[in-house]
Formats: sequence, structure tokens, C-alpha cells
Amino acid sequence: MPRGDKSAYTDKQKRKAAHIEEGYEKRGLSEAEAERRAWATVNKESGGGNRSGSGRGKPDTHVSAKEGGEKGGKVAASRPASERSASAKKAAATRKRNAEHHAH
Repeated sequence: MPRGDKSAYTDKQKRKAAHIEEGYEKRGLSEAEAERRAWATVNKESGGGNRSGSGRGKPDTHVSAKEGGEKGGKVAASRPASERSASAKKAAATRKRNAEHHAH
């Protein structure tokens, strides 16, 4: 089996990788880098390819998704309320400006 061959992965793992890749592309990463990171994430969560069938393979851990959620909460909580408020106002202004720009 050549390197990069995805035949050992289950359909669920392939769907998961595609979904993660989509998210990275939305954030502005190149297609190749998004794909690389997506498969790295799937491998981290599931320990690589699992053969399909009852009792084969290990259960997924979802460790990456959990880690990201924890990080986001901690960072926001450590900032003072005034800073979060200013950031929210700036974001709202940007969204309004972008909406006006894209309306034309």
C-alpha cells in the first residue's frame, strides 16, 4: 500500500476528514495544507485507519475537538470584561462594514 493511500480508513473517518478539511479551507488555508491537517486530526483521534466490521478498530477519542473547545473558553475568560466588550464592538462594526460592502 503506497503512502497516502486511504483505503484502510472507514467511511466515517473519510467523512470526518472531509468535514475538518472544509473548516480549514474556510479559514483560508490552502487545499493541500487543509487536507494534510485534516488527516492528521483524524489519525490523532482514531489512531489511524480502522478496518470496518463489528469489533474491529478502536473507538474515537475526539481529543482534538475537546482541546480546541477548552482553549477557546480559557482565553476569553482570562481577558477583562472591558477588553471583551471593546473586541465585540469592533467585531460588530466590521460585520456591519462587510455587510454594506457585500450588499453592492
